[in-house]
Amino acid sequence: KLNIRGKVQGVWFRGSTEKEALKLNIKGWVKNNSDGSVTVVAEGDEEPLKTLIQWCKHGPPGARVDDIEVSWLDYRGEFETFQIRY
Repeated sequence: KLNIRGKVQGVWFRGSTEKEALKLNIKGWVKNNSDGSVTVVAEGDEEPLKTLIQWCKHGPPGARVDDIEVSWLDYRGEFETFQIRY
């Protein structure tokens, strides 16, 4: 689970994260939070997850990531794809 803070809303962060996750065969979701942060919950193999985390540290052009909290959770196999949640 990732919680990303900075200028991460209004810069196509969710759509870009979805594209990256699907490219890496990662399942889960991404959503904007009311405090201006973005949350990502992702499942997959460890190396692709680490690649996604590295990508989220800078995000798409126009984003500015000030802080990223990473929490490793137990694999549950609960997602069929990666999607944007609203």
